[in-house]
Amino acid sequence: MEHLSGSWKSEVEQAVELARMVSSQTDPQEMVQRYGTRIRDMNPADGFLSLSRRDLTSPKYRITRYSGWGEEVNPWKEKHKLPLMEGGLLAELIYGNEPRVLNDVSLAADEPAAAYLDGMTSLVAMPLYDGGESLNMVIRMFRDSVPDLEKFPDMIITANIFGLATKNLVMSEEVRVAYEALDREFQAIAAIQRSLLPTKLPDTPGLELATFYDTAHRAGGDYYDVFPVDEHRTGIMIADVSGHGAAAAVVMARMHASLHAYPGDLASPADVMEFANEHLQQHCTRQLTQVTFATAFYGVYDGDRNVLTYSSAGHNPPRLRTCDGALASLAGAVQLPLGIDCGLEFETADVPMTSRDEVLLYTDGIVEAFNPTHDQFGLERLDEVFIEPQPSTTAVVDRIVNALDDFADGTPFEDDRTLVAFRAK
Repeated sequence: MEHLSGSWKSEVEQAVELARMVSSQTDPQEMVQRYGTRIRDMNPADGFLSLSRRDLTSPKYRITRYSGWGEEVNPWKEKHKLPLMEGGLLAELIYGNEPRVLNDVSLAADEPAAAYLDGMTSLVAMPLYDGGESLNMVIRMFRDSVPDLEKFPDMIITANIFGLATKNLVMSEEVRVAYEALDREFQAIAAIQRSLLPTKLPDTPGLELATFYDTAHRAGGDYYDVFPVDEHRTGIMIADVSGHGAAAAVVMARMHASLHAYPGDLASPADVMEFANEHLQQHCTRQLTQVTFATAFYGVYDGDRNVLTYSSAGHNPPRLRTCDGALASLAGAVQLPLGIDCGLEFETADVPMTSRDEVLLYTDGIVEAFNPTHDQFGLERLDEVFIEPQPSTTAVVDRIVNALDDFADGTPFEDDRTLVAFRAK
């Protein structure tokens, strides 16, 4: 600013310093305090008032700041401490919706704000507009006539720009607080949801099991479970609720409740699916305003017979890798997803398994994961990873997860991801 000189240079420097200060603030109360100090240094007055009529009706208003207070009140956190006034000169000004300059102020005998205006003969009232209405107002007070009215238009503009900045900061803080509260709720939902999953995989006769579960958000709609049917048979479930977040988590919890309350024989996949479908239809999805359903696959492995009996509710067909390295898709016995229609009748399909045959169950989040160029991981890549024999099911799951992470290359996962791998011993 070498080309500037005199008072103009000083004013520009003050304006730049003020702008920098405002842009660096994160707390609205501190910003208003520091702004007020700078403005009063730049444009001295004998006193000031700040008024608000937000959420009030004429002729009521609140005094939010006053130069005569020994300690400032935070109007956003201590609203109950702000004087609530009614009528008089200040009500006339703030409800007038326009700037005013008053010299030779004379107060009525019943003026409610007389104590705040005592000794002042001139006022400059600057409305702060919100939605076209002066919901707030700054009043500069003088014991003599108002000096230097040439700056009045600029002061109105500056005050309103600052008012908008303050409002945005307040809204940002409110959003942050609300987000943190909501995030705590989602954390609680996620913790409850994870508690519904098996904390430890049970001993499964004739099977080796491994799982992976990760939600795209705090709470999700993927679900898996393992049910010991009897000493020879094990039930294995995987499901994927449509949508994400809390709503999907609630449906997932309902599904868990229905399966664990199932009164029949868990060895019958078709019966289990029909029960889960009726339960979700009657007690959950029918009450929701948005279309919600769950795809699911339930299989029962019989270690005595070396047979997997399964039923599918529109779920991704699991992959079967045989001990000789061949790949197959378990695409039989498919019905509509759960929760869409009452009275669905499910079928079952049988798959003979031999030692070291391996089945991989997965949800959409696996094959629909994206990379930075928006390509999908896809079933072909999943098969390429799964076809390679591994020493254990844990190694199978780890290899798929690592391949997914490498493929995504930092791209956030948009859907929940669940894997269940089991191998015949």
